Amino acid sequence: MEIAFILAGKIIELTLIVLIGYALVKSKLLQSKDSYPLSVIGLYVISPAVMIKAFQIDYTPELLKGLLLSLGMAVFLHVILITLGVVMKKTLKLDPIEHAASIYSNSGNLIIPLVMSMFGEQWVIYATCFIVVQTFLFWTHCRSIICGKGAVPLKNIVKNINIWSIIVGAVLFALQIKLPPIITGMLGAVGSFIGPNAMLVAGMLIASIPVKSILSSKRVYLVTFLRLIFVPVCLLFVVKIGGFAHWVENGETIAMISFLATISPAAATVTQMALVYGKNAQKASMIYGVTTMLCVFTMPLIIALYQLFD
Repeated sequence: MEIAFILAGKIIELTLIVLIGYALVKSKLLQSKDSYPLSVIGLYVISPAVMIKAFQIDYTPELLKGLLLSLGMAVFLHVILITLGVVMKKTLKLDPIEHAASIYSNSGNLIIPLVMSMFGEQWVIYATCFIVVQTFLFWTHCRSIICGKGAVPLKNIVKNINIWSIIVGAVLFALQIKLPPIITGMLGAVGSFIGPNAMLVAGMLIASIPVKSILSSKRVYLVTFLRLIFVPVCLLFVVKIGGFAHWVENGETIAMISFLATISPAAATVTQMALVYGKNAQKASMIYGVTTMLCVFTMPLIIALYQLFD
């Protein structure tokens, strides 16, 4: 239960940043449209910096086994998520934004600071496996959901800086090439903005939406239920039945980190993509805002339930 309380405290800290973004717009110091450059910076600068920096670690056999477990779980859990997404889309008539927001979680912006607070910086590498898989899917599967089929040419995927950051990071790790301290320091400094930047964008977008619209939108709360309750409970049983925690040394912590990445709010990237590509950013920001606010209660409860099955 201690982990659940630590988790709740960290989530509250990040949620307060959402309120800062909201206050900046409401006080007329900024406008909601000013969140666009922040979204571009988040997608094309901060996210690649996090990916490359995460791979700047020393190789050990134990680390490799843990990474393979984490990577395997990431791929497996995303297969389940995509399958659940197809079922939910057909049965509940989800539109593209609802579909993407229900299955893609805020694993990068939220999970890295949470893992650092709860387990320590040395465990962040295991969170990056989920983020690597999700980042690839963001720019392929998720983008095709939001923009429509055929809207993601292969050449655009190949040239995308996020995909290249994964490739560069993986190559550097495989060859154990260490970047100069001044470069890793820069990457770390830029990457540290991943949580605050996304939360500010969310707050600024939410500020442009009448509170009445948020409270009266049944579809927003449907997607919130799917993202924060239904999908996490389904995956909880999958993780426990799979017995991943017993596969390697420290498997319990690694499995929890992978599971933690699936129960967070709707992905900030969905909101940022909707904004950048001219889709329904208002609905995306409503879903992101509501799930971010309510995850203060749901994530600790889901983790507490997860620990009860140990």
